[in-house]
Amino acid sequence: MAYESKFKKEEIDALFEAILALKDEEDCYRFFEDICTVNEIHAIAQRWTVAKLLDEKKTYNEIEELTKASTATISRINKCLVYGADGYRRILDRLKEK
Repeated sequence: MAYESKFKKEEIDALFEAILALKDEEDCYRFFEDICTVNEIHAIAQRWTVAKLLDEKKTYNEIEELTKASTATISRINKCLVYGADGYRRILDRLKEK
């Protein structure tokens, strides 16, 4: 059964198509610098770091200290890892295979 997102829209499909067209890290920096604010990029990067640390079985206190993320943010990401759409999990596992 194919995954159906709760927020699927044509404009989001177009955004994801653009992201999938990025060829390297420089493309990523240039694209995301133009499309996001600095704070948005830092927030996304922080969430990704929290997900990786949760996957490494770090405690909430350790993660809070390392990332300065709130316990609410850490809890939300943990909930996504356990009950979410498997977005974090798929990429964490894919990167482990490298």
